[in-house]
Amino acid sequence: MNTKLGIPEDKVPEMCVRLNKEYGTTMAGLRAIGYDFDYDDYHSFVHGRLPYEILKPDPVLKKSSSERTHSESSRLGLEDCFEGVICFETLNPINKTDAPDNEDNANLKGSKLSTDFIEKFCATSQVLPKTPVVCKPFAYAFEQAFKIAKINPQRTLFFDDSIRNLQTGKGMGLHTIWVGSSHRTKDVDYALESIHNMREALPELWEAIETMEEVHYSEMVAMETPVRA
Repeated sequence: MNTKLGIPEDKVPEMCVRLNKEYGTTMAGLRAIGYDFDYDDYHSFVHGRLPYEILKPDPVLKKSSSERTHSESSRLGLEDCFEGVICFETLNPINKTDAPDNEDNANLKGSKLSTDFIEKFCATSQVLPKTPVVCKPFAYAFEQAFKIAKINPQRTLFFDDSIRNLQTGKGMGLHTIWVGSSHRTKDVDYALESIHNMREALPELWEAIETMEEVHYSEMVAMETPVRA
């Protein structure tokens, strides 16, 4: 934020906290208040420098997942466990460069905002404008994901480590699983300390899969075995 957008270094922590709280991600908040930048450049600068090399294959997680490309899943050895991946680029295919069409920030277009605006932003609790970025925890992001994946939320399990995302997901009809916590709330159907505990926490899932496989096998035997009456 300081290097690329010229935001005073002493204001960065405060802005990060508020934007993340309001919009779910700092990036979505920066776009909402008028900062104009390339999404790929942002991701490359912010996330591209993370130490992905520390990620190692996770055979336990893979064994507990379906046996049927994202760099992180590839490093974990999970790339063949997903029929598809819905990510930021899926929900934001066009790299929009215009600020949101909103009277509150119509004069904020450009790559940098004035120091006066930043001071005012940090000092007040004014209602902030909408963001053009589609992302969790906003309902529209979930709606788009349902449409793209062609799923019925009422027949779908949603795993997340963010209670805000789970609250929205529950409101959208999803069955919610809070990963990294043992505490259930009204918006959490299941709580897992570790993703490795899926089988123990959701035995009915595997029982249903085994039942489906048994029925399918029985149907094949019935079709393939000749019977003389």
